[in-house]
Amino acid sequence: MCFRISIYTLLSTFTIAVNTLAQEKPEQIGGVAYQEKYQHSIRKTKKPIAIDGDLSDAAWQEASVSKNFAPHWPQDNVPLKRDTEVRMTFDDRFLYVGVVCRDTNTYVIQTLKRDASFWDSDAFGLILDPINERTNGFFFGVNAANAQWDGLLTFVSDDLNGSWDNKWYSQTKLYDTYWTVEIAIPFKTLRYDPSKTKWGINFERNDLKNNQYSTWTFVPVNFNGYDLGYTGSLLWEEAPPAVKGNVSLIPYITGGSSHDHLADKPTQGTLNGGLDAKIAVTPSLNLDLTVNPDFSQIEVDRQVTNLTRFSIFFPERRTFFLENDDLFSGYGSAPFRPFFSRSVGLDRNAQPIRILGGLRLSGNLDKHWRVGLMTMQTAAKDSLTPAQNFTAFSFNRKIFKRSLIKGYALNRQGFMTESERKANPRNEYGRNQGLEFTYSNVKGDLSAWAGYHLSQKPGISKNNDVKQLGFGYSGRNLSFFADYFGIGTNYYADMGFLNRIENATFRLDQFGKIQSDTTIRLGYQQIYSETEYTIRPKKGKVNMHTFGAETFLLWNPNGALGEHSTSLQYSIQFQNTSNFQVRYDYNFVNALFPFTFTDSEYALPANHYQYGQYSATYSSDYRKKFYYTASFRAGGFYNGTLQQYSVEMNYRAQPWGNFSMAFEQNDINLLNPYGTDRLLLISPRVEVNFSTNIFWTTFLQFNTQRNNFNVNSRLQWRYKPMSDFFLVYTDNYYTDPLFRNKNRAIVFKLNFWLTV
Repeated sequence: MCFRISIYTLLSTFTIAVNTLAQEKPEQIGGVAYQEKYQHSIRKTKKPIAIDGDLSDAAWQEASVSKNFAPHWPQDNVPLKRDTEVRMTFDDRFLYVGVVCRDTNTYVIQTLKRDASFWDSDAFGLILDPINERTNGFFFGVNAANAQWDGLLTFVSDDLNGSWDNKWYSQTKLYDTYWTVEIAIPFKTLRYDPSKTKWGINFERNDLKNNQYSTWTFVPVNFNGYDLGYTGSLLWEEAPPAVKGNVSLIPYITGGSSHDHLADKPTQGTLNGGLDAKIAVTPSLNLDLTVNPDFSQIEVDRQVTNLTRFSIFFPERRTFFLENDDLFSGYGSAPFRPFFSRSVGLDRNAQPIRILGGLRLSGNLDKHWRVGLMTMQTAAKDSLTPAQNFTAFSFNRKIFKRSLIKGYALNRQGFMTESERKANPRNEYGRNQGLEFTYSNVKGDLSAWAGYHLSQKPGISKNNDVKQLGFGYSGRNLSFFADYFGIGTNYYADMGFLNRIENATFRLDQFGKIQSDTTIRLGYQQIYSETEYTIRPKKGKVNMHTFGAETFLLWNPNGALGEHSTSLQYSIQFQNTSNFQVRYDYNFVNALFPFTFTDSEYALPANHYQYGQYSATYSSDYRKKFYYTASFRAGGFYNGTLQQYSVEMNYRAQPWGNFSMAFEQNDINLLNPYGTDRLLLISPRVEVNFSTNIFWTTFLQFNTQRNNFNVNSRLQWRYKPMSDFFLVYTDNYYTDPLFRNKNRAIVFKLNFWLTV
């Protein structure tokens, strides 16, 4: 009865929210009104511009200026202490940006490394929406030492994907009372319609010494500064040039030596090569091709201690999958993603499966339609992992001002022999389809969403769907969202990520000792809600007080309550960027199967568990050369107790070096005979930047939960824009027995970006 009332309440609130949104007058907030109020004119220059950070070129003297930025974060209603001026121009090849950032002659620069710590440094950012439909765009950022940062923007999830990387140029120059930056973005890097003479645009400035983030247009503090709903307009006095012959070829060669002690294999040498290509089918539609791709440049996943009974989601880092990634990965919600690109070319242990080749067509068809089509072919790895084809299609149809109808179809096809098919029939194929509706008002503070998803497997015809529904509000002080979804026991996502549906369990003897383990699938329905109230003082040492509450409810297929958790928290953020948080969590778990967290030979029985935990976290002023975060958590843990201590210390040798040490200890004490354990995770990291083009990073990870000690050392030399040489050394050992080697390898990779 309680479950039915909760669903009824959620549906009623969803209906009220949508009706409220439909009555909104878009001309009053954001959107069109902003593009009438904030306008920057750009005209073509015939005078050469040298990208050297010096704005004395004649072309800059003739360009229009945008200044008088608005405060954005942490307060949007206090005067700015430093202003910013932006000029823009273009020629037949480049879009140019010239910036003057008023400042002192001291700066906060976290690193010289590309795509790292942009928001924690004095920096400038450019937000571009060439299609000007507030659906997707580009972000280009430069810190005061000319370390570049770029990413892709989408509006629905308010997402900024910083893993995207492309070719552009910049240079900064430091003066006593200001610093400058010049940016040149090749038109071939952008996706746009050359007939459109009005683009969406905004600028963002990080002033770390004063802890002030500002934007050209006024963006309320409860939204991200790069929100596409608050862009002004870039008005072209003449149409931007049409790009012709926009083809990029990226050949690579890789080689190395490896020794696998676990498989008792001798040292082996390898040499390989492949090709990636990017072809502009239209100015806003791109075709990516890959033949024998290699991902050896990808950084090692940062390990975490897993105190849940389920798998952990690790983000995608491989470049091929990142452009227009939201077209494929933007479905579902956090515990359920029908498409997850790490399912292609990687097994469940993140070990590579050879990809023979693939293609992806993605981008805008017109101002309303975005499409994506991708297919990848992998080679056979073993009898359980045959050669496979992964194909995905997705579309986004914009409706109203900032809303979408979107759908997808996925197919994983295994190429199996008849005997393999009989032995494991469900491994032959996996197919998924889904349709979602996402509503957002123009202002962006109200949203609602709904979706239906279906899967097909051989021999399965029921309990194979997912339903989801939710709504949210993000106000200046109050914000909340609630999300419901129900997943059937027989729903599979061979190209996705599902949490909780697979439950590891154990067969026990009469004394409770583990005899064997297995996995049982079980669908569920859940509701998650989160509410925050923020107080923002205008003066004083405190920027904000935030009070929050979270609630999670999960029901098993028989209607019985499976889990319930409630969290209360309070955080205070100071003007000097330090912050402090306290939190209380109450947990109820109705475990249907035996499980374990420790190395004990006994498994915790299926039972009801109730326990509470307290935690506190403090983070110091990250603008200082030495800063740290320390946290403590303690309380119940199933039928025992848990104490967790963690600290991460960082020292910055500005701007060339970063040295950090992360330490986490979890002491688990369960009632006899279920065991006790001390889980250690120790992660020192050294990063040395010889310039903005040469980086060396060494990362150690000592993880007793995974019984693994990993050494990963990587040298990267970006000898030309988007052209790199990598040298990577990796080594893995057991933590018990200590430092017994598992495997080691040293590899190199050389790629070259050639634009045709």
